[in-house]
Amino acid sequence: MKKFVSLALALMLCLLSVGVMAEGGVPVEELKVGFIFIGDENEGYTANHYNGAKEMAAALGLSEDQLLIKWVVPENEECEDAAYDLADQGCQIIFGNSFGFESYMINVAKEYPDVEFCHATGTQASTLGMANFHNFFTSVYESRYVSGVVAGLKLNEMIANGVITADQAKIGYVGAFPYEEVKSGYTAFFLGARSVCPTATMDVKYTNSWASFDLEKEAAEALIAGGCVLISQHADTTGAPTACEEAGVPVVGYNVSMIATAPTQALTSAAVNWGPYYTYAVQCIIDGTEIVTDWCHGYADGANQITELNEAAVAEGTAEKVAEVEAALMDGTLHVFDCSTFTVDGKTLTEEDSEYVYDGYFHESEVRSAPYFGYVIDGITELTAQ
Repeated sequence: MKKFVSLALALMLCLLSVGVMAEGGVPVEELKVGFIFIGDENEGYTANHYNGAKEMAAALGLSEDQLLIKWVVPENEECEDAAYDLADQGCQIIFGNSFGFESYMINVAKEYPDVEFCHATGTQASTLGMANFHNFFTSVYESRYVSGVVAGLKLNEMIANGVITADQAKIGYVGAFPYEEVKSGYTAFFLGARSVCPTATMDVKYTNSWASFDLEKEAAEALIAGGCVLISQHADTTGAPTACEEAGVPVVGYNVSMIATAPTQALTSAAVNWGPYYTYAVQCIIDGTEIVTDWCHGYADGANQITELNEAAVAEGTAEKVAEVEAALMDGTLHVFDCSTFTVDGKTLTEEDSEYVYDGYFHESEVRSAPYFGYVIDGITELTAQ
């Protein structure tokens, strides 16, 4: 009798295992994970994504040959070709890391309903209703805000030392495109700076390219020539930090530490850790569970951070202030887009102005993962928006 019960229990466990697999679970050793990257390891944005992929592989026990990567893929039909090839090679999940990949990945997702497609920075997943297409991003505006605090403290030091006057605390910002992602980021950075240096203003100059060393360097040089005494960026190369090191102007970078490029001027960089999302999404494939349509997490989940502080360049007390601000972000007592801290054309945003404003602040990246704060707030001037 005991033997019969044991056999029956074993059979039941087998059936349950088969049931889980039938719902989509994949053994780790059978996984193939595809990546479509706009750049390579030498470009900060893609380097961050690749680091996240490696973090995922280490956490879940995947070998290097289970990661199939398409490097330096442009935002055109080549992206679609890359997605088809990865699906044909047996990838159960495919990630794309650039905004312009979205429509091409959607086309392939329609042809491969059993493959999961996850697209960073996109906007369409929430409205498409496709079970196998997803958008993901992080609350990067949080790390932008923290890096802005670092910048504001540096401005205060420059004012206290007589390098500039309070009304000369003008920041220059090298932006890629006039998209909401960039506007949201530069606004968060500016609000962080102004939270400690209330006289700060900011000029924004666009390059209309995600990654162009020459254009970013030229934009930074033009901003410095226009009176900007500190530079930051939402662009992917070391062009702006190179210009700042040459000119002796403090700089806050993006994606990766810029200390090696600007050892005397780089303060820190706003950065994203993509590892938590990649680990989450691939774990869903292993478990046979659904991937959320839109994923967006921040400091509290380890998805956002700033890179190391350059002790040779930051103002005294910066580390302590950063720790204070990060704690407030993580416990929810600080809201980056607190409407009491800024105005638009002299007016405070209210619920009548935007459906995303309630409880006193603009709720960024809560309805969808991609940013949608697109206002140009007072104190910021866009010089070349198109």
